[in-house]
Amino acid sequence: MTRTIARRVASLFGAGVLLGGLVACSQAAGDPGGGSPSPAPSSVSASATATPTHTPSAYKPASADGPAENVPVPVMPEEAKTQSKEGLEAFARYWYEAANYGFETGDVEPIRAISGPDCAVCKNFYQMVESGYQNEDWIVGGQLTVQGIHSDYVLTPEGRYQVLIQNIQAPIGYYGPGVHYGTRDGYQDSAVQMIEARYSPDGWYAESVVTIKG
Repeated sequence: MTRTIARRVASLFGAGVLLGGLVACSQAAGDPGGGSPSPAPSSVSASATATPTHTPSAYKPASADGPAENVPVPVMPEEAKTQSKEGLEAFARYWYEAANYGFETGDVEPIRAISGPDCAVCKNFYQMVESGYQNEDWIVGGQLTVQGIHSDYVLTPEGRYQVLIQNIQAPIGYYGPGVHYGTRDGYQDSAVQMIEARYSPDGWYAESVVTIKG
């Protein structure tokens, strides 16, 4: 058991930190109304004629006792699909929402879908999250809080637009059934990162992510 934990610790902490160290039901009840009074016994439950209702499962954050449950999938706002300064900044905010979703679920496909194949930092993120969710393991924390976003919206010679993101990150804990592998520090001093994004017929996608400060 001790040797297995040691191997997992080496695997989890061997991966780079995120960005490579560069960084809510309505209920409808049926009313049988109309017609003559029914001779049926008054003991018949009103629920027998009620319209079935769907109650969304409640979101539950990850903890030492288990992984997060019923995590809402982030939805890209329409503004983030437009080729404009405001669209690029909205896209950058969504990119970090997709990253946080990955931390909570182990699902990196939302962020993979909006990142270029040559984004080295993105690859580090995929590796770290996928490693943290091997077998029955899970991650607690790691969420990035965006404090500010700005772009001058100037096209670079490579055909990209740059957007700066100021953020902080919560510590990242690695857990398995009955075991805590360890916790990696986040950063509470603001970091400034930059996404270089390109616009295509499918919308924005991040070609690279680097840290400018932090």
